Amino acid sequence: MTTIDDLDDTVAAAAFRRLVHHLRHRSDAQNVDLMGLAGFCRNCLGDWVADASDGQLDKDAGRAVVYGMPYAQWKAEHQTAATPEQIARMQESVARNA
Repeated sequence: MTTIDDLDDTVAAAAFRRLVHHLRHRSDAQNVDLMGLAGFCRNCLGDWVADASDGQLDKDAGRAVVYGMPYAQWKAEHQTAATPEQIARMQESVARNA
């Protein structure tokens, strides 16, 4: 059985790109909902890209890779105000990341 650490980088990169394209297509899936369900969102993914770049990308650049545009632009075009229920779910979920 292949583990995630043994997965070929080409395969992993293709899966990552597919995930990013999917998240770009599903702009209706709000970050607060992703955080509430999975404990991570597009911002987290962009930050992980920046972290993995060995200093080649800062967090803004990493997020732009994920969003396909600057985060501020995506936020203005797609982000809706979070409800108190969404925020509570997100906080509960993020607490499980520790």
